[in-house]
Amino acid sequence: MLLAHEGRSPSVHPTAYVAPTATLCGDVRVGAGCRVLFGAVLTAEGGPVELGESSIVMENAVLRGTRRDPLTVGRQVLVGPTSYLSGCRIEDEVFLATGSRVFNGARIGVRSEVRINGIVHLRTVLPADSLVPIGWVAVGDPARILPPGEHEEIWSVQKELDFPGYVFGLERPPAGESLMPGIADRFGRSLAGHRDDEPIS
Repeated sequence: MLLAHEGRSPSVHPTAYVAPTATLCGDVRVGAGCRVLFGAVLTAEGGPVELGESSIVMENAVLRGTRRDPLTVGRQVLVGPTSYLSGCRIEDEVFLATGSRVFNGARIGVRSEVRINGIVHLRTVLPADSLVPIGWVAVGDPARILPPGEHEEIWSVQKELDFPGYVFGLERPPAGESLMPGIADRFGRSLAGHRDDEPIS
């Protein structure tokens, strides 16, 4: 399904394939020879989503461009099933395995691999030819690649990256208070713009 959002419509190269149950919303550009498979969602939430030539987005993956960080996928990239990418830059020939997560402001260098359920955190920079093992977490710039059990080490880098401030423009609340009312309000207002989306025949 193709949807116009905020006055912008998806653009799909004639040699690309978009499955009938995939959703492209807003300023989404699908390059030559790309394949976007069943259930995938590519949505431009104020910033574009661009797929380079011959890239593949597998089933039920979500790719989201943001106002601060467009989402750019280079040439000959594979985005595995159920992966989630938000406001990041993926260089050419990158492999993102099933369930991989890449967050806002992250950059992944050419020929890198993020294996099954690997995470590339907010504003993290992976150089060319990097490898994030199964279930591991890359965090920071320069990136540290850590096993998931190293929570304290991950948090020591992640805290300074300021997820709530960078993504939602909110300060982290004091202990005993929740960030969620602010996120629900701010994000909810932003997402309400989809009420005006229009299907493109």
